[in-house]
Amino acid sequence: MTEDAQTISSKQFHDAAGVADWRVVSSGVQAVFRASSLRHAASLVEPASAAAEEHGILPDIDVRPEAVVVRVPLWATGGIAPAAPLFAAAVSQAAGRLGLRADPTAVQSLSIYVAQHSEADVRPFFLAVLGYDPVGETDAVDPLRIAPDLAFNPLTGDRPKRGRTHLDVFVPASDAQGRVDAALAAGGRLVDDSQAPAYWSIASPDNHGVDIASWLDTDG
Repeated sequence: MTEDAQTISSKQFHDAAGVADWRVVSSGVQAVFRASSLRHAASLVEPASAAAEEHGILPDIDVRPEAVVVRVPLWATGGIAPAAPLFAAAVSQAAGRLGLRADPTAVQSLSIYVAQHSEADVRPFFLAVLGYDPVGETDAVDPLRIAPDLAFNPLTGDRPKRGRTHLDVFVPASDAQGRVDAALAAGGRLVDDSQAPAYWSIASPDNHGVDIASWLDTDG
């Protein structure tokens, strides 16, 4: 358990039995199960809902013709719930019985980091224009947890009224280097790898910033 005994770390989650299908990204503990049809994907909803009720979890379940995505959001508890491994293992077992194939390489989440001048506070504007809810002192989240979450970071030493924004793409630790290599092969430029393998900072051909981040999947 972490210090407040209300959550567990990513490592503790991954060390649990039956969770090999799952990864940890910025939006939560997540698994993707490939399906042959919408009906096939939807077949996981009932057993996942039963497991959620049994273990006291409030998951997000996203059903598509290609796959069903099951997620235990981090925002509700401020971290990974202690019961999340039991829930995840139960969902994986149900998916196996239903012939739904886990695809950890499809797991990812997207965060938008809004850098603002140190004397500015732009979060109220984005909360209003997007209809987002505040989280903590610096973040914001879509109430339905569909759109990317936002984080607001102050800049020092730059010009007032000139914000700057970059994307953080959270991927499984096992896939991070491959995602970086693909981005560079597609014309990207490596800006900073001093924090790798936690994250790499990459610039697009026209100098937009993107961080490929895996640290949440390995956080002790």
